[in-house]
Amino acid sequence: MSQTFVHLRVHSEYSMVDGLVRVKPLVKRAVELGMPAVGLTEQSNMFSLVRFYKATTGAGVKPVIGADLWLENPDEPENPFRLTLLARDNEGYLNLTEIVSLGYTEGQRHGKPIVQRPWLESRSGGLIAMSGAKMGDVCKALLAGKPELAKARAQYWMNLYPGSYYLELQRTGRSGDEDCLHMSVELAQNLGLPVVATNDVHFLEADDFEAHEARVCIGESRALDDPRRDHRFSDQQYFRSAEEMIELFSDIPEAVQNTVEIARRCSVTVRMGEYFLPNYPIPDGMTIDEYFRKVSEDGLEDRLAKTLSKDDPEYDSKRDAYYVRLNFELDIIIQMGFPGYFLIVMDFIKWAKQNGVPVGPGRGSGAGSLVAYSQLITDLDPLEYDLLFERFLNPERVSMPDFDVDFCMEGRDRVIAYVAEKYGREAVSQIITFGTMAAKAVVRDVARVQGKSYGLADKLSKMIPFEVGMTLGKAIEQEPTLKEFLEQDEEAQEIWEMALKLEGVCRNAGKHAGGVVIAPTKITDFSPLYCDDEGGSLVTQFDKNDVEDAGLVKFDFLGLRTLTIIDWALKMINPRREGRGLAPLDINEIPLVDARSFEMLKKAETTAVFQLESRGMKDLIRRLQPDSLEDMIALVALFRPGPLQSGMVDDFIDRKHGKQPMSFPHPDFQYEGLRPVLEPTYGVILYQEQVMQIAQVMAGYTLGNADMLRRAMGKKKPEEMAKQKQFFLDGCENNGINKTLAENIFDLVEKFAGYGFNKSHSAAYALVSYQTLWLKAHYTAEFMAAVLTADMQNTDKVVTLVEECRSLKLDLVLPDVSRSEYTFTVNDEGQVMYGLGAIKGLGEGPIQAIVEGRTSGEPYQDIFDFCRRVDLKKINKRAMEALIRSGAMDKLGA
Repeated sequence: MSQTFVHLRVHSEYSMVDGLVRVKPLVKRAVELGMPAVGLTEQSNMFSLVRFYKATTGAGVKPVIGADLWLENPDEPENPFRLTLLARDNEGYLNLTEIVSLGYTEGQRHGKPIVQRPWLESRSGGLIAMSGAKMGDVCKALLAGKPELAKARAQYWMNLYPGSYYLELQRTGRSGDEDCLHMSVELAQNLGLPVVATNDVHFLEADDFEAHEARVCIGESRALDDPRRDHRFSDQQYFRSAEEMIELFSDIPEAVQNTVEIARRCSVTVRMGEYFLPNYPIPDGMTIDEYFRKVSEDGLEDRLAKTLSKDDPEYDSKRDAYYVRLNFELDIIIQMGFPGYFLIVMDFIKWAKQNGVPVGPGRGSGAGSLVAYSQLITDLDPLEYDLLFERFLNPERVSMPDFDVDFCMEGRDRVIAYVAEKYGREAVSQIITFGTMAAKAVVRDVARVQGKSYGLADKLSKMIPFEVGMTLGKAIEQEPTLKEFLEQDEEAQEIWEMALKLEGVCRNAGKHAGGVVIAPTKITDFSPLYCDDEGGSLVTQFDKNDVEDAGLVKFDFLGLRTLTIIDWALKMINPRREGRGLAPLDINEIPLVDARSFEMLKKAETTAVFQLESRGMKDLIRRLQPDSLEDMIALVALFRPGPLQSGMVDDFIDRKHGKQPMSFPHPDFQYEGLRPVLEPTYGVILYQEQVMQIAQVMAGYTLGNADMLRRAMGKKKPEEMAKQKQFFLDGCENNGINKTLAENIFDLVEKFAGYGFNKSHSAAYALVSYQTLWLKAHYTAEFMAAVLTADMQNTDKVVTLVEECRSLKLDLVLPDVSRSEYTFTVNDEGQVMYGLGAIKGLGEGPIQAIVEGRTSGEPYQDIFDFCRRVDLKKINKRAMEALIRSGAMDKLGA
């Protein structure tokens, strides 16, 4: 047996409570130390498995996959035992994912996911077990002076894992280690059991111990010098070299040799880079591809019947253009094997629309697909707005399509429940997301556990700029005063040094805003599951990137508050329309050219209009004077830091108003062939799609290759850019375009590509903006009532919206217990009735009692009548005071 050692018990930062090891540095260290393999056994989870597997296999190190588990202790339920399981093969890997999942879904006790023996007994195949050292059930019996109990427990594990149960030995300088070790060795000899050495690694380098202790204290909300703190770790639990471990266990060499033997026995293959979808039900006698074509063609026919007039002299040519595009997209989607994905998305969106859950017109690059438009996945005609399919699904680069779908906030969970019902609850899950220790927060946390003053922590934290993606390193570069302060203040320097070690470390787990995975079989065949203490919020243990690497396809179910506002407004508008004998209003059928809406827009009266209500946006609107949906699409793309700082916005505005001549793309180097591409944006390169079209028109790129060019420009890799530039110049030469002109245009495109915005997303969101603008212009009271309801918990926002109602000459009626509902509503006189839910100090219970007390339809006569009719168990003194203060009881007896 070669003289080396393999660490089989390691906690990374993903152990949350007590690990500080980062995965890539762990693998790098294993390579430096010449270790052939390394094990990762997070505490009760497998969060880091995919990134660990990729890092090890990429570095030529064998991954040993496992988990540290809490095992039920019937005698002391609040003090569970430890047990470490390692996956010997793929059967063991699947068993381990199920065991870890059950710990969360069925075993949460005393703040820990606790594993029960029956789960282990029914899933013992393909696993190797390590006893848990002094925290395991065997050693606890030995330390308690109960050798017979220890023997019985060891025999239980020997029978459960024949030839695969090891007594774990540790020498980390902690109390009980040596006693446990010697008694375990004796028991092992008596029973013929193998032993194995571990170092229970929690940090990488020896000098990381203090930072690790700080991490533990942050999690426990204790100070480092707190005398009540339980010191569970020692400074020896670092990633020791093989030489150190061999020397440490020189009296028990087989314990070291067995680490290599266990690593040799463990061989798990995690399938990566494949996609697995559930089977979408297809009618008998059809293949999935045939059915996919049929629903797309039928859907397009339905769309064109509404949008193309047969009286149009160009009807045939227009219709042909749609079918050429449709067949092009269908061929690519079928060739890439993605019909199932589209059909699944089509199905849940169709269900949502048929069941009263508002769905957004589109989001992201998916709005560029005519197939998606035909299948009612999106509601924006990509040919009308010149949106590109290849920006969504590139035939030159195989990657999963990714539809982000916006649903009304109130109905989103119903759609997810439908999907779970259709494909099986065990096959559907939301996705985990990890919070990290960010720059400002980690400084405050470290200061607290070090016992530094709040004032110092506050001062230091406030010196770090408040920017997305800010790091401690960037802060030092950007803020000379911060650097100076650290040089002068020793305590601040101590905080900073430790914060640097902890910055970016995984802090907590949560639920991804919209990600849902749908598996062909149960989720645990692909990822373990995790949930909160109450058993709710079930999510995969792999995050959105890892879960896709593991083979599951992510569907984004996002909640968009604006869709809820539109829905609430329509629910007030349509009963009144029907009362007047009018058809109900369909927001998707409103005219997209409307004088009243654009008049309001040009005056920048856009408070409460989606995306257009900020002060900066209003300034831009006043300057631009947008008068079409195309201008609104541009607005969304222009109002970003890059375009605002680059001068693009000024050029766009001046060209729109004729103050500057249009050029394609620049006054000094023009190419007339770019006119159709750039004319909608007055010659300004505003959208990513235009970058692609310029490459297509000038250099003969396919749009797929043009998308690769766009990506390369975004990444700014010099080698890749040099290749792309030559390819572009060669293409231009083939088209007879002068080299100097081609070079100048390429350089200009490269400069603006970084600012370019996805037109498909801009168009879809501009349509939602327009819908809110149109409602505000035509159904002002109902729209403002819906917006006020959406913001009624935010007093500052309510004040702003009330001011807006006044400027719109809307009557706002004070709350009234006899007439107001929980939400803001519109009465028969067209006045906005103040919602009871917006009254401070009044909860849902009292409001429900007030509304239920009016079931007879009669207003409350006086305070006595009010008290007789409402359930006084639900209305306390505080609620009564809130009602009186707000004026909601002023009309009693009037």
